[in-house]
Amino acid sequence: MIRVAVTGAAGRMGKTNIEAIQAADGVQLGAAIVEASSSLIGADAGEVAGVGKLGVAIVGSLEEVVADFDVLIDFTAPQATLANLELCAANGKAMVIGTTGLSEAERAELNSFGERMPLVFASNMSVGVNLCFKLLAQAAKALGDDYDVEIIEAHHHHKVDSPSGTALSMGEAVAGALGRDLRQCAVYGREGQIGARTQQEIGFATIRAGDVVGDHTVLFATEGERIEITHKASSRMTFAKGAVRAAGWLADKSNGLYDMQDVLSLRD
Repeated sequence: MIRVAVTGAAGRMGKTNIEAIQAADGVQLGAAIVEASSSLIGADAGEVAGVGKLGVAIVGSLEEVVADFDVLIDFTAPQATLANLELCAANGKAMVIGTTGLSEAERAELNSFGERMPLVFASNMSVGVNLCFKLLAQAAKALGDDYDVEIIEAHHHHKVDSPSGTALSMGEAVAGALGRDLRQCAVYGREGQIGARTQQEIGFATIRAGDVVGDHTVLFATEGERIEITHKASSRMTFAKGAVRAAGWLADKSNGLYDMQDVLSLRD
C-alpha cells in the first residue's frame, strides 16, 4: 500500500486529492499538511475533506510527518513547492507536483531535483488534457504553418496566474511540433492598432470568471476552415484522479523528472 501525503490539505484541490486517494486502490492517505497558522491543525483530514474520519491528523509542517508517507502530492505555490522538494529529496521521498505559475528560474530549479528523486511534474494532471497535448502535436504537424493558432482558456476568478499552465503547455506542444520557440512567438492579449497578425505567432486569450474549473480551446484557422480541439473540466476530481494515478505509478520509479505523458504511456 502506497502512503500518500497531501499538502494544502484544507484547500479546494487538497480536499479533492484526499477524496481521490480514498476512492483509489493501492494507495492510502499517510499525512495531510496545511499552513502553520491554520486553525484546522489537529483536525481529522478525512472529516475536513468530507470523506469521514480517517485517523490522520492535519499538521502544520511537512517535517512533522516525513516518516509517514512515500509520495507527496503538491498543488500549492512555487516557493512552497520548492521547499517541499528539498525536504523530500533529502528524505528519499517522491513527489507529484501540479503547482503552476513558476518562473523560468523556479522551473529550472524544480527540474534539477529529477537528479535526486523520482518526480512527476505536469501543468495539468487530467488524463483528457494530456491526451489533448498528444493530439495537438499531431494536428500541428499535419496542418503546418498555413494555419493560425490561437489558445483560449477560462478559469474561476480565484486563479492567480495567467495564462494557465495548461494553456502554456498546449502552446509548447504546438510550437514544438511546428519548430517554433514559444518564448519568441507567443502573443499574450491584443489591444489597439497592433497591425496584421504574423504567420508565426501563437495567440493567447484569458478569461477569469465565476467558478469555471478549467476550459481550454486551441483553434487552428486558415482560409475556408477552422479546427478546434477543446477540453472542459467540470470537476477538480479529474485533476485529483490523475495526480493519484501518478503517485501510484511513481512509487517504484528511479530518480528522474517525469510528466503525465510518461504516466499514461503517451510518450513517442
